[in-house]
Amino acid sequence: MNRREQLERVKRYVEQIFNKDATGHDFEHMERVAGWSRKLAKLEGADPDLCELAGWLHDIGDSKLFEAPEEAVGELKEILEDLGLSKEGCNEIMVAIDTVAFSKGIQPDSLTGKVVQDADRLDAIGAVGIARTFAYGGANGQSMYKEDPSIPSSYQHFYDKIVKLSSMMNTEAGKKEAEHRHQFLLYYLEEFKREQNCNKVQEEEDDY
Repeated sequence: MNRREQLERVKRYVEQIFNKDATGHDFEHMERVAGWSRKLAKLEGADPDLCELAGWLHDIGDSKLFEAPEEAVGELKEILEDLGLSKEGCNEIMVAIDTVAFSKGIQPDSLTGKVVQDADRLDAIGAVGIARTFAYGGANGQSMYKEDPSIPSSYQHFYDKIVKLSSMMNTEAGKKEAEHRHQFLLYYLEEFKREQNCNKVQEEEDDY
């Protein structure tokens, strides 16, 4: 099976699983992560094909997205073997996928893992990342904003996780893109707070 055939097989597989996702982990998210994985791989000297495949598949087995994560991982292993990848290639993709999640707090050892982790984190920062954060919160019944930071909200999630990501990138190319997106994110959060507090300013003026 050549690279094009491998990629088409993986795309069909990913689309079947994530096409109806409404949490920001949809097919388009996988596509963006795969694209950035390939781009970063070329810039950092990693294997572009392996990184792209891992990017497409990086959320397979994620416990927040799968009711039976172990079964999903087992199925993924079978698919990778059917693609005709070497044992080493299959293992490198599986290890990269296993270390990509922010919640695990793992810095990958392999360059493939570092590239894919960076690509996934890039999609959590910036304009797309903002949209994904609110999509995930809404899909899980979370409030958009609460003034009390101890109460979970999508807005608070930016401070609990998203603003930290730019300082946690692995690759130089990833750091450069992350900084651009980070600055946009900070601007957005300032504007959100300004608009949120506009009514309070009016109330204070009415008290005089």
